[in-house]
Amino acid sequence: MSEGMRPTGDRGTGPVRDPGLQPERTRLAWRRTTLASTVAAVLGVKAALHGGVSASGMVAGAVCCGLWLAFLLLAHRRIHVLSGTASPAALAPRHATAAVLCTVAAAVCAATLVVV
Repeated sequence: MSEGMRPTGDRGTGPVRDPGLQPERTRLAWRRTTLASTVAAVLGVKAALHGGVSASGMVAGAVCCGLWLAFLLLAHRRIHVLSGTASPAALAPRHATAAVLCTVAAAVCAATLVVV
């Protein structure tokens, strides 16, 4: 029997999943991404307030902060799942989509703040 295979008579015939340190690496990656998102949100608010307060700058800054909070909640949920068990469940497609949408929308907000 090859390494990583279930013995005969076990419920499955496929390879046994051994996550090793993958959940920890993924958890650390979510933390780094959250930190980078925080820095981007702070710089976005700073750019919104630079050179005087304008209505469009304040709206873009507020949207940037809202997107940061949404991403922070998604990341916190994922970090909690990754640290809870040795074999965490896969990231749900709706959570992955929400994280991507928050990231893209924050990038659009940042570009708006730079141009405005």
